[in-house]
Amino acid sequence: MNNIPVAGNPASGIPGGSAGRTVRVVIVDDHTIFRSGLKADLDARMDVVGEAGTVEQAIAVIAETRPEVVLLDVHLPGGMGGGGREVIAGSVGLLGTTSFLALSVSDAAEDVVAVIRAGARGYVTKTISGSEISDAVIRVADGDAVFSPRLAGFVLDAFGTAPADIADDELDRLSARELEVMRLIARGYSYKEVAKELFISIKTVETHVSAVLRKLQLSSRHELTKWAAERRLL
Repeated sequence: MNNIPVAGNPASGIPGGSAGRTVRVVIVDDHTIFRSGLKADLDARMDVVGEAGTVEQAIAVIAETRPEVVLLDVHLPGGMGGGGREVIAGSVGLLGTTSFLALSVSDAAEDVVAVIRAGARGYVTKTISGSEISDAVIRVADGDAVFSPRLAGFVLDAFGTAPADIADDELDRLSARELEVMRLIARGYSYKEVAKELFISIKTVETHVSAVLRKLQLSSRHELTKWAAERRLL
């Protein structure tokens, strides 16, 4: 969260993406007309591979198409009432390869912070232009965090207030190897991928993950991802 490019702000100095870059995108919004209009406004760098209008549809389409970026409405019908946050939670295993960019009419601080805590890489309002949203998608696909003007302040306020010594104290509970495993798992790597990356067995990965969850008093991979994101460890 240290670098927060602002969508639609030329002063950010961040280019709109490499020439020839094509990003696989899923659009999630409960209004069919809005999805159609957004799809038409996106430029040639976007390859829309799926659409969804509810929480359940979104989770299924994302799992099937595995896009690079999901343009995600914050308020969606279906599920348990969690809206966009619930879609991210239901797709947590893909967070290492799929990024979520929230797109909403709301600029309320609680909506922005909630969806970012869930794992979204950015948040823009629906007043953004087609070219700006296309640039934002490219930036998010390339690993940047992108926010509409004034929304970045909400994120800095929310994520910049955790005392560093508390995070350090929690991290001190983990061994060097457990810390490596924790970061990869929190980023969405599978046990097999972690094992390959660190040159250890899958069984050893499982042992380390169990130890990490126990030491941090967490109960699931999803909670671990949220814990790491809140401490800017991803």
